Formats: sequence, C-alpha cells, structure tokens
Amino acid sequence: MPARSKAQQEAAGVALAAKRGEAKVGDLKGASKEMYDSMSEKELEEFASTKRKSLPEHVSKRH
Repeated sequence: MPARSKAQQEAAGVALAAKRGEAKVGDLKGASKEMYDSMSEKELEEFASTKRKSLPEHVSKRH
C-alpha cells in the first residue's frame, strides 16, 4: 500500500530507519512512532518507497 501524502511517506522513512537500528527509537514521535509500533519492516518499506512527486503534502484524517 503506497503512502497517501509526503508527510506519511517521510514518517514511514523515519520509522523504517529506527526499525533497522539506523535511528534511535526514543527520538520517534507522532506518526513515525505509531508506524514503528504498528507496522512491519516490509510495510514501512512500501510506504517509504512511494514516489513523492505526485503526492500532496498532507491528507486530512478520515474517521
């Protein structure tokens, strides 16, 4: 499943770095922390690898 916004794609990249031990888990906050806790490394790779060119900066939350 691809990321829906640039912010989501970036948060996934930060969470992925933490999963791989390239960043400190303690430094995560907000969406990247939630993604780290709830997604597998493979899922994070899919989100982080989404092409950013056609993505909006942010997408409003759906309830």
